[in-house]
Amino acid sequence: MKRLIAILLLATAASSARAQQTPRLTARVEPDSIGIGDRFDLVIEVEKDLVQVVEFPTFEPDARSGLEIVELPPLDTLLRDGRRLKIAKRYRLAAFEEGRFNLGPARALYADKNIVDTLATADSLYLEVTTFQIDSTSHAIFDLKGQKTLPFRFAEIRGYVLWGLLALALLAAAAYALTRWLALRGKRLGDLFRPAPPLPPHVAAIRALEALHHQKLWQNNRHKLYYSGLTDILRTYIAARWEIGAMEMTSDEIIAAMRDVELPAKARMDLQTILGDADLVKFAKATPEAEENEADYLKCYYFVEETKLVEEEPDAETLEEKMNS
Repeated sequence: MKRLIAILLLATAASSARAQQTPRLTARVEPDSIGIGDRFDLVIEVEKDLVQVVEFPTFEPDARSGLEIVELPPLDTLLRDGRRLKIAKRYRLAAFEEGRFNLGPARALYADKNIVDTLATADSLYLEVTTFQIDSTSHAIFDLKGQKTLPFRFAEIRGYVLWGLLALALLAAAAYALTRWLALRGKRLGDLFRPAPPLPPHVAAIRALEALHHQKLWQNNRHKLYYSGLTDILRTYIAARWEIGAMEMTSDEIIAAMRDVELPAKARMDLQTILGDADLVKFAKATPEAEENEADYLKCYYFVEETKLVEEEPDAETLEEKMNS
């Protein structure tokens, strides 16, 4: 009975020793001979126990050595048999220098319970990098050859010429059709390129006033900008309507210059009121009430409407003369 117990203890100890044996590390270079600029793989394989931890090295070759990391594929499991596990780490590199490289022994760090150690291969890894051999003695060196000139052939540009002629014919037909269409309506081709006639002063002023009103300046406490816009519109209208240099005049000078102009009494009073209120806002930093801001806008609007130049409608004889001409 004692002999049986001893045999069982020895078997258990042997099994435990086998389970905790040191991992086995192997490495190789695939392929071990390449041309300059080609890629190769450095493969490190470790066969270990399932509970043992292995840390593969971070391969960072010096740039001056002529080697460069191209790709780091993920860790690969090659074999798993019970507690035994075989894993591989692949480093994909490229060589840009000619010669025989000594990559040194492959290493990996492993830990097992209270043991931390380094695994290494017994022999170093080598890589042979070759390049093209140029025999300058058997090859003659020539200078650059001059540029050859080939004879011109019309067939090379025939397609471009035909398409160009077709485009010109279409443009000519379109121009003729447009000219005939304009002639039927009593117009000429040059009329299409004439600039649009300028707007009458009152139309331009009314449009500017409406645009200013839509900006809602005084509603956002921008009273100075609002009254500057009102007076600029008035000055532009007066300059265009009566040819008075209102843009360079002060408010008093504008009022003095307008004394010789025949105006409705209300329009004259509205002009003085608008210019006076604008001066108070721009120079005295006054803040008018909402009703006053709206009233000044309406006064400016009605001033333009009451003083605009009304064109006389032509009589029947004038219309008949224009139609005959």
